Parts: sequence; structure tokens; C-alpha cells
Amino acid sequence: MIEKDDLRAAVAAGAITEAQAARILTLSAERKGHLSAARPDEEPFELFKGFNEIFIVVGLVILAAGWAGVSTAAALTGFNNVFGLIVARSLVAAGIIWALSEYFIRRRRMVAPAITLTIFWALNTTLGFSASYAEPFMVAQQDWSSTIIPLALASGALLLYWVRFRVPFALALVAIGIFILITVSLAVQAGDPGEISDLFLLSSEGPFALATLLFGVGVFAVAMWFDMSDPHRVTRRASNGFWLHVVAAPAIVNTVALTLITSEAPGARLALVVFLGALALVAIVIDRRSFLIAAVGYVVALSAQLEEGMGIATLILLLGVVLVLLGAFWERIRGVLMGMLPFLPRAKLPPVG
Repeated sequence: MIEKDDLRAAVAAGAITEAQAARILTLSAERKGHLSAARPDEEPFELFKGFNEIFIVVGLVILAAGWAGVSTAAALTGFNNVFGLIVARSLVAAGIIWALSEYFIRRRRMVAPAITLTIFWALNTTLGFSASYAEPFMVAQQDWSSTIIPLALASGALLLYWVRFRVPFALALVAIGIFILITVSLAVQAGDPGEISDLFLLSSEGPFALATLLFGVGVFAVAMWFDMSDPHRVTRRASNGFWLHVVAAPAIVNTVALTLITSEAPGARLALVVFLGALALVAIVIDRRSFLIAAVGYVVALSAQLEEGMGIATLILLLGVVLVLLGAFWERIRGVLMGMLPFLPRAKLPPVG
């Protein structure tokens, strides 16, 4: 263990500066505080720090509603071009949102206002770029080619927002924006899917289902990169991984589960159970309940919507029992599983409590 005397000696020897030594001590104190406050069998998650944040979120929502009403009423008296009005209002709103973000996110370090402002930024940039570049008459005729540029610009604006303010939730919106952009681009090139299920069925024609699956795997890989860079989960990198897992799980499950549920093959239900079991093993190894609950929750919702009867009800019942047991004995199960898999990179995975 490196003590304060060691850091003082390093500063005296010129190995590090006093500022670097201070930052190391600060980081060490923060890590000890996080690790002592969190139980070893818990996955860190935070939506707000106190009711004051909820108070500010309510104020931001009311402010946004009032701004929309006042700006629209005032601008309509001097604007004949509706789309020009939307662009002008979006530019002003972008400046306001950015200024509020500088205060509530970078200075006050608030969680719930950060998520709210991120949503406002996403909606505002999407609306503004769509009004600037999208052609409504082409969209009305199901020609989506004019929406590619605004979708790309909106995703880029969200990525810029994340780079500046490091809001983990923004990465989830960036991933969703990229998915929509990929889907629209494929629809322009390969033609619109006949039904919405064609987007996710591997048995259907077209590249949509495979693209969805590859997208989910790609987002999962990025999430794991964040997770493995912070195995103790005391920095924002772990929060980035959390939100990306929430996006990756439905993207992966949607394609595979929907294909198996709608399949008439005799072993389809068994394959679905094996697939969910494999996802559970992955979630336990990486210690991410968020990945598993997003996947299982999506499967339950999908199954309840597509099928009725004793078979699907039994599957949902079993999934509920498994989730309750995993929640009760997660750390014990993980300890046994990690002991059975010695080849795993333990140094880059959360330690077993």
C-alpha cells in the first residue's frame, strides 16, 4: 500500500508533482468512500442524490413547457416559415440547455438534472436538424433518405454533449440514435421492411435482423470496455457501462428471442431457455444485473404480447423464480462460477465479495 509518506518522498525526489500527489490522495479517498459505502453484492446505480434534484427536475420541465409556449406564441407573429421558426427556436434552446448543463452538471454534479437536460438536448437537436434537412413530403411518401443527415447530426450532437459533460445516460441515447440511423440507412438501400417484425426476425428477408444483432454485440463490447477499465466501479466509466448494457441487452435479445418464439421448430423453446441461460451466465460473470434484467424483461414482454396459453405462462413463471433466486444468492452463485472458470481475466472483472 502506498502511504502519504511515500507520496511526499516521490514529490521530494521529483518523480511526481505536488498537484499529482494531491490528485492521487483525492482519488484514493473517493475510492475508499465508495467501496465502504457499497456492499460487495450490489451493483452501483443512482438516479438522484436527494429530493432537491427532483425539485430542480420539476422546475426544468415546467421551464421547458413555458419556453415552448412563449417562444411559439411570440415567434408566430413574425415568422411565416414554420420550419424556420423551429430552427431559430432550437438554436436559442440549445444555448439555454448548454448553459444550464454547465451549472447543474459540471458545477453542481447533479444526477437527475443531468439526465433531464440530456433528454432535452436530444429532443431539441433532433427537432432542429430535422426541420433544417428533412423533407416532409418525402417522409410522407415513406422516402426516408432525407432523414439520414439530421439523424447523423443529432447523434453527433449528443456525442459532443457527452464529451463535454460526461453524462452516462447520454451514451445510451447516442447508441439508440446510431441504431435508428443504421435502420433508416438500411431501409433506404434495401427497401422498407414489410412488417415491423421483419426488423428482428433472422428468418425474414433483408439485413435488418442481422444488423440489429451486430449492433447489440457492438454496444455490449463498448460497455465491457468501460466496465473492464473500472472493475471496482467507482468512476463514471462504470456508469457508462451500465447504460450501454441496458441498450445492448434488448438489441441482442430482440433478434434471437423473437426468432425462437415465432419459430415452429420442435426445439425452439428449449433453444430459447438455453439462450437465456447463457445470457444469465454472462451477466453473472460480468456482475451486471442490468444486462440480465433488461434481457429477461424484454423477453417476458415479447412473449406475453405474441403468445397466450399455459406454455408461455409457465415460461414467465420460471423466469420470475430464477430472477428471485439470483437476486437472493447472486454473490454466492458468482463466487462458485468464478471458481469454476479460472481462465477469466479476474483483474479486469469486479472482485467477488
